[in-house]
Order: sequence, then C-alpha cells, then structure tokens
Amino acid sequence: MPILQSKTLFMLRDFYKKEGKEAGCDEAGRGCLAGPVYAAAVILPPGYDHRYLNDSKKLTKARRELMRAEIEKNALSWAVACCDNDEIDELNILRASILAMHRALDQLAINADRIMVDGNRFIPYKNVEYHCIIKGDATYKSIAAASILAKVYRDEHMLQLHRLHDCYSWHKNKGYPTLEHRQAIEKFGITGYHRKSFLLIKRQLSLPLDF
Repeated sequence: MPILQSKTLFMLRDFYKKEGKEAGCDEAGRGCLAGPVYAAAVILPPGYDHRYLNDSKKLTKARRELMRAEIEKNALSWAVACCDNDEIDELNILRASILAMHRALDQLAINADRIMVDGNRFIPYKNVEYHCIIKGDATYKSIAAASILAKVYRDEHMLQLHRLHDCYSWHKNKGYPTLEHRQAIEKFGITGYHRKSFLLIKRQLSLPLDF
C-alpha cells in the first residue's frame, strides 16, 4: 500500500507564525540512567506533510525509521547533537538538554527566525525569538520531526553502547530505568556511561554520607 502524503493522520499545526523560518527542537533521553541526551533541530519547508509525522513516542520503530529518511530528505535543514553523561552530571539534565539543543541549532545550514521548543524551559539562543510549547511534539510538525530524529539517533547510539556492555540490555531499554536495568546495576555495578548524579539504585538513598 503506498504511503499517503496528502494529509497527516494527527492534524499537527504547520507553524506558530507564517512569517520566517521556524526551527523545531526536541530532546530524547532525559529520564535515562545511562548514555547521553540527544537533541535535534529541524526546519521544515512550507506545506510539508506526511501522514506518519507525529510525536516519536506515538510511532512504532519502523515508522520512526521511515520518518527519519523522509525528514532528512525533505527538511530545509536539520541537525542532531548531544551532551554526554559526564556533561549531564556536571550541568544537570535540564541544562544539558538545552545545551544539546543549542548545539543542534549551531549546526543548521539555515538561520532560524524562530525556535519552537518542546517543554516549558529553554535558555535564549543568540537573541532568536523562541516559544516553549508543552506537548509541542504532538502539536507542531517541526517539533515532531525533531523528536523523531533525536529518538532515532539516540537509540542507535545506545545500541552501540550495548555491544560494549551487553549485561544492561541497553538494546531494549535504551538506558531507561527499567527493573532489568536497575537489577543489572545492582549485580554488575556502573559503567563509564552511567549518570552518577542520577538515582541509579534505591539503595543509594540509605548509603551513609561521608563528610
């Protein structure tokens, strides 16, 4: 069955404003115990549509992969960047997530006149107008596109890390705090890719503090 591109199934909004170029930004991996946080920035052309374009969390892996190719082919500009676990520990996860977005924006081949961010927090970027949109990845096409790229690229990275440390099942949990992941930390300890500033195991709460 051919893929229809005339009308999105999810009725996302095209732009916040029609004037200028809007870059949608989103991140993936904020709640993980291991690995980097990824972010993407995407500028879509006027009138772009695809029936599967939506918040990455609402798509199957196969559809995310399909949309990755579509976005990379059709976007006016796109970029993906990250902050690693050491930067997350140093900065905190919110600031690291925003820094990853800034790094993605730095890589765009086209300057954005406006930035659309998923969530409710952002740090100004080069005096560019920005808007924080709660559930923006399910509201605006450019943010949805960014959510897909950030998710796909991070998942691929976690698969590479799984090949180095297969006992944590990162190929399945992608570093998120599943029971299996926490039990592996209890059994095998942590790696250089774990976020030490995060609550990795419940036992951390009862460990004595050494001043």
